[in-house]
Amino acid sequence: MSVKFTNNSVEICKDLEDKAIAFLHEAKDSLTAQASRNSPVKSGALKRSFQNDSQVDEKAYEARIGSSLEYAIWQELGTGEHALEGNGRKGGWVYLDRDTGKKVFTRGNKPKRMLYHAFQQKKEKVKNRGRDLFGGIG
Repeated sequence: MSVKFTNNSVEICKDLEDKAIAFLHEAKDSLTAQASRNSPVKSGALKRSFQNDSQVDEKAYEARIGSSLEYAIWQELGTGEHALEGNGRKGGWVYLDRDTGKKVFTRGNKPKRMLYHAFQQKKEKVKNRGRDLFGGIG
């Protein structure tokens, strides 16, 4: 009796790579959609930025979720006396509102935590999807 060995490692590795990339795109899409839903709306630019700026680097097997808008970090972490870690400017300040042209006094803004909350809201779903795709690996 003879035994024939067939090496399928190339096909298996390719299938795993394809699944990993598909998973990254699914996870990115799920998290960016939730971050967009969590975003405060004035013009809609912040909501759109999560969709436009988040990406998957297929060669590095990385998904990056975020916004390139300068004020996104201020919305996420808060400003002034309301800054998340309490390290913002104290005592308030005045700025010129671009829309109205009027001076406005503020003590800052409370953190909205769009990304943090998106992660908290979706992490179990993303982990479960990963388990489904990879058969419980990890």
